[in-house]
Parts: sequence; C-alpha cells; structure tokens
Amino acid sequence: MGILESITGPRDLDRLSHAELVQLAAEIRRFLITEVSKTGGHLGPNLGVVELTMAIHRVFDSPNDPIVFDTGHQAYVHKLLTGRQDFSRLRQRGGLAGYPQRSESPHDVVESSHASSSLSWADGISRSFSMTGQLSRHVVAVVGDGALTGGMTWEALNNISDDNSRNLVIIVNDNGRSYAPTIGGMARFLNGLRTRRSYRDLYFSSRKLADRLGSPAQALYRGLRGGLHGFLSRFTNNEALYSNLDIKYLGPIHGHDIAALEEALSQAKAYSAPVIVHVITQKGKGYEPALLDEADQFHAVGQIDPETGEPLDAPGSPSWTSVFAEEIVRLADVDSRIVGITAAMLRPTGLHKLAAKYPDRVLDVGIAEQHAVTSAAGLAFGGLHPVVALYATFINRAFDQVLMDVALHKAGVTFVLDRAGVTGPDGPSHHGMWDLAILQVVPGIRLSAPRDATRLREELGEAVAVQDAPTVVRFSKGSVGAEFDAVRRTHDGVDILSESDNRDVLIVTVGPMAELGLQVATRLADQGIHATVVDPRWVVPVPRSIIDLAGSHRIVISIEDGVRVGGIGTRIRQDLRAAGVDTPVTELGLPDEFLDHGSRSEIMEQVGLTPQAIARDLVAQVMGSTLPAAKTST
Repeated sequence: MGILESITGPRDLDRLSHAELVQLAAEIRRFLITEVSKTGGHLGPNLGVVELTMAIHRVFDSPNDPIVFDTGHQAYVHKLLTGRQDFSRLRQRGGLAGYPQRSESPHDVVESSHASSSLSWADGISRSFSMTGQLSRHVVAVVGDGALTGGMTWEALNNISDDNSRNLVIIVNDNGRSYAPTIGGMARFLNGLRTRRSYRDLYFSSRKLADRLGSPAQALYRGLRGGLHGFLSRFTNNEALYSNLDIKYLGPIHGHDIAALEEALSQAKAYSAPVIVHVITQKGKGYEPALLDEADQFHAVGQIDPETGEPLDAPGSPSWTSVFAEEIVRLADVDSRIVGITAAMLRPTGLHKLAAKYPDRVLDVGIAEQHAVTSAAGLAFGGLHPVVALYATFINRAFDQVLMDVALHKAGVTFVLDRAGVTGPDGPSHHGMWDLAILQVVPGIRLSAPRDATRLREELGEAVAVQDAPTVVRFSKGSVGAEFDAVRRTHDGVDILSESDNRDVLIVTVGPMAELGLQVATRLADQGIHATVVDPRWVVPVPRSIIDLAGSHRIVISIEDGVRVGGIGTRIRQDLRAAGVDTPVTELGLPDEFLDHGSRSEIMEQVGLTPQAIARDLVAQVMGSTLPAAKTST
C-alpha cells in the first residue's frame, strides 16, 4: 500500500518524514493524472499545488483553522488529504464535487468558485474569531495570482490592513496564470519577482546547495534563511507592493519545496497578524502534456489518455463557443468598430480567434467583470462596439454596471453569455441559470437566445448592429446539435417551428429548448392535442406576434433553461395581461434552488424538463380543464 492510501485526515501527515512527504507528493500527482483523465476536471491547477496543500495541512489544523480556496478548482489535493479519495465519479451525480462542498466535509468552508472572494471571506471569518475570543484559531486564504486582478481582493486587503490583530495568512499561489497567462500590471510585478536573477538565484539555489553539502549545511541554511530572506526581500523591493498596506510579506517561496513551504508558513503562523506568503508554483507540474500546453496548461480537461494527454472524446458537432468564435471574426472583418473584451477567459469564451487576427481589438481585463462592463461603456462612447464575452454565471457580478453604466447611458454593448442554462458537472456556482431573470429588468435591454448554429450567427449579427442599447446573446455549453428550420417567420422575427389549423397549445421555447418543445408537441399530437411551437429568437422585449398568437390559443406554456421565478415566462404573462389577453400561461423552467452537479440530462429530468413530464402535465391540464374549445386558424 502506498502512503496516500494511509492518509485518512490531515494529522496523518504529521508522522511522515521529509522523504515520505516527497514520495506522497509523487503519489498524489500519479493519482490525479490517472483519475482525472477518466472523468475530466481541473487537472493543471491541482498538479501545481500538491506540495503547497500538504504544507498547509502540516502547519495548520483544519478545520479548526479554516482554509479558504480562491478559486476552488485547486482543492482536489485538499480533498485527498481530508479523507476523500474516491474520485471515480468526480463531478458526476453522487460523486465528489469539483469544488469545495460543505456537505462533503467540515474541512470545506467556501463553496463558490467565483474568483477573488477569498480574502473577503477570510477577513470576515478572522474578525469573527477575534470578536468571539477564539484567539488561537488561524484563517488561511489560498488565492491564485490571477485572482489578484479582481477588485474585490484589493477591497479586502484595504480592510484587512486596517486591523493587524488577527491570525490571518494569505497565500498568493503565483503560477503566472489564472485560466490563461495572467495579464496587467499586477502580473508584470509578480513576474518580475519570479524572474529577477539576483533574488531567484540566491534564494532558490541556497537550499539545493545545502542539500548537496549535507546535514550541517542544512542546519546552517535554516539558521541563516530568515535573515537572508529579509535582506533579499528588501534588496529586491519585493515588499513595495504591500508596504503601504502595512501587511507583513514573506517570499517568494519555492512552491514545490515542502520544507521551505513549512518553514515560511510556520513563520506566518507565529506572526499573530495578517501575513502575505508569496509562493511560486508551476501549473501542471509533473505532467509533461500539461506543461507543453501553452493555451491553459490543462486547466480543465475532459476525458484524456493519461499517457499522451490527448482527448478521448469522439469528434462531434461544433460547440456553441466555436461557432461564436468564427462568426465574431467574420463580423469584425466587415465592421472595424467591433472589439472584444473578456475577463481572463480568452479561449474559453471563444475570443481567442479574434485576438489572433486582430490583437489590438481584444482586451483581456483579468478577473474583473465589473471593470470589463464599464470599460465597454466607455469604448461605446468613443465610437466602438464592444462585445463582452463572459460565462453566464459571471454576468451576475457586473449587474450594476450593466444597469447604470451601459443601459442608463444607452451604450451599444453586446454581451455574449457562454455556458447559459444548466451546465452540469461544475455545479451550482457555474450553472448559468440567473441571467434571463436578472437582465430582463434592465430598461431597454434586448435578449436573444439562439436555438442552433444558424440562429447564433444570425442573432449575433443583429446584436452588434444595435448602437443605442445593450444586447445579449446567450447560448449553452457543449455541442450545438441539430438545426431546426422555421415553417415561417412573422413580421417581427418570431420563428414558427410547428403549427396546425387547430390551436390548443402555444409552446414558446427559449433558445435550445426548441427541440424539447417540438418533442412535446409530437407527444401532444398523439393524444389529439394540437400545438404551435414558436421560437421568439429575441425573448426580451416580448415580440407583438407572441401576444397575438397567445390570444388565438387555449393555453400558453413557456419553456426556458433559466430560473422560472421572474423568467421569460413571467414576462410573457405580464405582457399578455397588459395587452388584455386572458389566455392562461404555464411557466416552465428551473426552480429557484441551487442545483447540484450532474449531467445536463440528469438535472433536466430532476427538474421535470423532459418531453414525457411536460406532455403528461399538459394532457391533464387540457383534457381536465374548463378552457375554451380549440380555436381554428383563419
């Protein structure tokens, strides 16, 4: 049995020698490569924090000393060391979550995987310990260098530095990357520390020299290390960034030297005040395919061959992201006003192709969605048309900027929201289920939801043509799937996908729910119930033809992959009432709950968004109701 199998909790690490710790680190890397290659997940970030996580658990006493990960995709090693070693169903229903999850373990504190929030969490927790007399407890925040591009971290640092009486250790896990290489002035500063030879060669090489000379030299090294570190830190101006904040700084520390990490963390623990420990790690360490991947160093992978790193997924339909990536370049070719903005996710959102062709027309602002949106308003004022590409879950972070900076100023800004609706394995913090309900309250906004690749290209072109209001194009994660042509299109752009002379049910589908709507209509037809299926294409504002069609049917149902509370169905019902149309509306969508991780199909079945469930309920509603008789089209 290897050492890893004997680890049931953090205190099992205490008995291990340095040689055994090195062996354990190697075992953990082999385990991660083997297991994550089967299920997919965040591989590169976790390979980079093996020694760091081991050192944290050796020096601190979790869960008595809470550990907050920012973001949680670097917590796989933490899970292994806290007794969770069954990765067979990682990110699948019934298996381990891909992020910290309180229901799994008391060692997991913060579940959200939205970056740059850890220092605020740590500030609040440490203040609570001080205020309640729990003075022996420490709080550890592990924050990636990419998260330092987010404004929330600096808001937190400002407040943390205002009270130096707390046991708070901030570990900056600096690997030069968030998803992709970290950008901006902060990145340049940290990169200077990583690459400055006067510091790096003396500090990092000193231990290797001591190791070669044997135990007497190692003892001398440990004795001189503190003074050497302090001198070199001041000599190379490492503390300049934090000196005005009055926060103690230690580093940079070799992030794969367990002894050096333990020593630095022990110093930080004994300081009895907020301390920043700057740790340099290598994302993807120990796995050659990840190190050779310049795009993201295997940040997140699907099923892969563990030997080669090659994906095992069979080629299929193009992804929504790839369709957008190609179309935005085509549009930019003919419209020089189009510029792209992303928040540290150039490739995941599909803007990488635009950046490759027009590098001066794409801005990566780091993990700073609020800044991205307001900066876009400024770009629009200057005569450009910004396309802000984000995951749908992250638009929540910039709602005030969308409302007050873009919409209030009637700025022509297009928001492209990837991973909208149910995303699946990443769990509650990544489902893009709130955007429709949140954004439709913004005055003047126009929301579109393409059902297939053709409509994505079409609606994106329509969106960037709007110069006096915010526009939104949202689409799902994964493959685009089948095309669904319209029987006809109304004068205001609504696509009729299926209709009959008898009008029992009007099914209004949002985006990719068109396929589900057509499947429901087929099942209803088997029961003698006639349905019209429509795709509004632009769901907000509600097209007039939807109101007219509703008036000629016995019942209306809306199907959306967003939260149904305040969703598109609610908007349709309100607009019908305002127009004096009394046709009843049934609103189908996602419940106002945090949905656990699982496949998209499992979650859709869980919430009742399947052809069988919807058709069964509609048959009961139509057959057993006192609704007016079916209407006939003229």
